[in-house]
Amino acid sequence: MDFSEIQKKAIANWKSLISSITPVIYLGAATCGRAAGIEAVAKEIRKTSKKLNLNVKLVEVGCIGPCYLEPLIYIQKNECPTICYSRVAPKMIKQLLEDYLLNDNPRPDIALGTLGDGKIDNIPKLFDHPMLKYQTRLVLRNCGIIDAGEIDHYIARDGYMGIQKALKMSPDNVIDEIKTSGIRGRGGAGFPTWKKWEICRSVKSDDKYLICNADEGDPGAFMNRSLLEGDPHAVLEGLLIGAYAIGANHGYIYIRAEYPLAIKRLERAISQMKSYNLLGNNIFGTSFSFDIKIKKGAGAFVCGEETALIASIMGKRGMPMPRPPFPAISGVWEKPTIINNVETLGTLATIIRKGGKWYAGFGSESSRGTKTFSLVGKVKRTGLIEVPLGTSIQKVIFDIGGGVSKGKKFKAVQTGGPSGGCIPASLSSLAMDYESLMSAGSIMGSGGIIVLDEDTCVVDLAAYFLSFVQAESCGKCSPCRIGTKVMLDILNKIKSGQGEEQDLDRLNNLAETIKNASLCGLGQTAPNPVLTTLRYFRDEYEAHIRDKSCPALVCKDLIKYVISEEKCVGCGICLKNCPVEAISGKKKKAHVIDESLCIKCGLCYQKCPSKFGAIKKITGFLT
Repeated sequence: MDFSEIQKKAIANWKSLISSITPVIYLGAATCGRAAGIEAVAKEIRKTSKKLNLNVKLVEVGCIGPCYLEPLIYIQKNECPTICYSRVAPKMIKQLLEDYLLNDNPRPDIALGTLGDGKIDNIPKLFDHPMLKYQTRLVLRNCGIIDAGEIDHYIARDGYMGIQKALKMSPDNVIDEIKTSGIRGRGGAGFPTWKKWEICRSVKSDDKYLICNADEGDPGAFMNRSLLEGDPHAVLEGLLIGAYAIGANHGYIYIRAEYPLAIKRLERAISQMKSYNLLGNNIFGTSFSFDIKIKKGAGAFVCGEETALIASIMGKRGMPMPRPPFPAISGVWEKPTIINNVETLGTLATIIRKGGKWYAGFGSESSRGTKTFSLVGKVKRTGLIEVPLGTSIQKVIFDIGGGVSKGKKFKAVQTGGPSGGCIPASLSSLAMDYESLMSAGSIMGSGGIIVLDEDTCVVDLAAYFLSFVQAESCGKCSPCRIGTKVMLDILNKIKSGQGEEQDLDRLNNLAETIKNASLCGLGQTAPNPVLTTLRYFRDEYEAHIRDKSCPALVCKDLIKYVISEEKCVGCGICLKNCPVEAISGKKKKAHVIDESLCIKCGLCYQKCPSKFGAIKKITGFLT
């Protein structure tokens, strides 16, 4: 079938769905929705609609962004705007279906917002919600809107128009368009995408490879997973465009096996592409041919590094190799190879469709376009966001994220994952772009933002990230293998109250050595959390060393729990919740904690009724 006919069919199918007389219920069925219970909600919808003799169609969509409001469902009723409902539980379904689908009551009291044109009294527009209104959704334009398992939905929304346009251009002109856009690699260091392509394009070879790096390993990061679950064809179309530009005929998607839903969506999408002749030989009747294979990784963090990833694809142990030669010259099977991040590839079709100059209109002077971030940690609104590069940290946390949760004081953000840095609240006006973050000692990374409040101990935080990197080190080079272990030992020494003044200089010296001497990016950036916390929160390190105290009351060796004789009424709640029977006392008499038995789990502190406040957490008692 000619692709123009495929487009007509796809658009007709899409219009049929969004104008359906039969009610359509869209389910937020990405990993976040499933974790929150959307499958139980779907089961209840099927059961209840059958009992009420309602004919409804269920459609699974990806994550639209506000993960903290999951499970999300969207009800589309004939000639009415689609209404989004949040935090939906199975017990709500019967009443909701009766009220809205049978009795025309859209329940504005529990509705989150409407999608599409038109208004419903007392229900705001969904994209006027604070978490969504400040976003610019270019790469996420389809996430939460289309069924990721239906290629027709993607095609109906201009899908595969980018590759069609690219194939009418020369490969050099495609690279020029990407250069004009200013897009930089979205996976870490922000190397200009066009420059890598140009190098690979110039190498003569019968075989070239283009790899999608979906080995998203940063703690708290889920941008790539969400895009693959919500709009896999955007990434696959980007692979086609990139392959055409560099002259590649083979493609891989390297994805960690811990992403089963993303893998399932990719497998289905690739199968659909083949059925429409969008993969294989003579794509769109041209001389361009390309195939894609999925390679499942075992979850090794180091395989996010290019040369380690290439080794893994070839069946070798995932360990970095010295460069040069760079992968663009000699990569998979010693053939020219380009590795692009999921988000980079997912943006390419939009750039080609709309033009590089149009895309360059977003973002800052040195960092063009938009960037997706996973916003997590001690923030009210957690989830997936997309904003122009150059947006301030403050805007992201307070305008989009709603500020710090539980009324706590904002302390810092960790950007760039375990290889990134800790940026203090005093720098909250800092722009989220490559150069600004680097000047503050951090990196963009793949886009994880972890918000920290006053209850976060930066020494404990640095130790956590360093322990992650140390465990994930491939061990090939001694600066990373040994150096990170020595740094971690010093941090644990400080956390336990055994630290010395000279330990801070040792940490700095070790960090600089590891950064300068490590083989790959993992080791070169591993000290960043330590360096930035020392830079901005040195007083907190000094408190651990000089005062033997943890200001955030986190480090177990430096805190203890005590029961106030004056405030304890002997209710017994703490005694019942202590897992090691470290608390004793008679009913209606003040209780006591046996420090030799206490494991400092904090359950007594958490369970003690706030009106009594009999249990206190104290530090500095070692001095």
